[in-house]
Amino acid sequence: MEKKQYERPIIKPLNTGLMNKFGTRTEYTPTTHIDGVAVSELIKEFGSPLFVLSERKIRENYKNAKRIFETRYPKIQFAWSYKTNYLNAICNIFHQEGSWGEVVSRFEYEKALKNGVPGNKILFNGPDKTDDDLRVAIKNDSPIHIDHLDELYRLIEIAGELNAKPRVAIRVNMDTGIYPMWDRFGFNYENGQAWDAINKIIAGNKLNLVGLHCHIGTFMLSPGAYGIAATKMADLALSIKKRYKKTITYIDMGGGFASKNTLKGTYQLGADAVPEISQYAEAICSALLNAGFETEELPYLYLETGRALVDDAGFLLGSVISNKRLSDGRRATIMDFGVNILFTSFWYDHKISPAQEFGLHTEDCVLYGPLCMNIDVVRENISLPPMKAGDHVVVHHVGAYNITQSMQFIAMRPAVVLIDMNGKPNVIKKKETLDIIEINEVLPAYLKTFNLNSTQEIEK
Repeated sequence: MEKKQYERPIIKPLNTGLMNKFGTRTEYTPTTHIDGVAVSELIKEFGSPLFVLSERKIRENYKNAKRIFETRYPKIQFAWSYKTNYLNAICNIFHQEGSWGEVVSRFEYEKALKNGVPGNKILFNGPDKTDDDLRVAIKNDSPIHIDHLDELYRLIEIAGELNAKPRVAIRVNMDTGIYPMWDRFGFNYENGQAWDAINKIIAGNKLNLVGLHCHIGTFMLSPGAYGIAATKMADLALSIKKRYKKTITYIDMGGGFASKNTLKGTYQLGADAVPEISQYAEAICSALLNAGFETEELPYLYLETGRALVDDAGFLLGSVISNKRLSDGRRATIMDFGVNILFTSFWYDHKISPAQEFGLHTEDCVLYGPLCMNIDVVRENISLPPMKAGDHVVVHHVGAYNITQSMQFIAMRPAVVLIDMNGKPNVIKKKETLDIIEINEVLPAYLKTFNLNSTQEIEK
């Protein structure tokens, strides 16, 4: 019979219906299954740590967002943000649902093409497009979102060389009342940079200006800021129509919608503080509909939503390596995953649940990863029940940016599993091996041999 871990006796009063301003305490509830599949079985079959994504949740999120926007605006098109999670299986779920592709690099562009996305349905963003990137995008009829004047001038020259008139948009940054303002990318609305770019494009007659693009920030907690941005974008589009008799066919509002994660330093939990996607939709759609467009000339609304559609569909499963007491008396629990694969732990206080049943006692502790670096802190402070070596945990809301930003520092990247609509786990990325890590290394011949036999031996 297995010996159970000792827990000191504790008396806990039961106050039925007792609430505080944040609601009832649910963070102690164990997460033993994901989409009906036992966490212990997933770890047993695929190893620990392990990323797990729920196909059912991804499709539910997309359908919900699409329904919310389409009931508020007649012309909607989503484009999946590849940088958020560029695993082909995840991208293709969104493409199956009708989402285009949105990329910010040649690497992502080629992934989208390889996944079967038509070139004319790939929005090409980003400040680092090479001349070759621009040529490929022009030949594939991809909408190119211009970020700066140097790119604009190069694009005009390349369009002339190819005797083509590519479809373009300009990225616009603006003051929406959110600070710091994201003015690093694109052309500013307030100081006239946006109009300078527009005038150059139309006067040059080498490019076909069809859209306007903005991305006002990331993890935005103010839906009203999107309303301000949409109003300014609509003003630009209407002014272009008035001045040049040129119809803007789409306004791309980018992404940045927050997920239900909890930002470090915030007073409320993410579940309480983060707006619903319907609030973002209401602000954007109302601003566009009330801007004064003729009904038949309403621009398409493009959305590059990433984080809000996939974050809560991702989980990281891990195991306890050890427990110890720090010099100040705090309990420290060492996990088999760290900031190398949970990069977002630098700015989120992720919800972390035990994956097995436990008693009533809990204790505040620090969660460390296994890396030999002092910054490898998964949670600075979290209240958890006592867990012994080999116990498992589930980290919630990790579907956005962790897989794309993970690194093989000290430990190799784990496998990624997708639980399909039938509740079957499918490996969508294998666990890394040393051969994979070394595949692109080149060892000069003179460094292939060495002799340590002549060095001094450690005294026995």
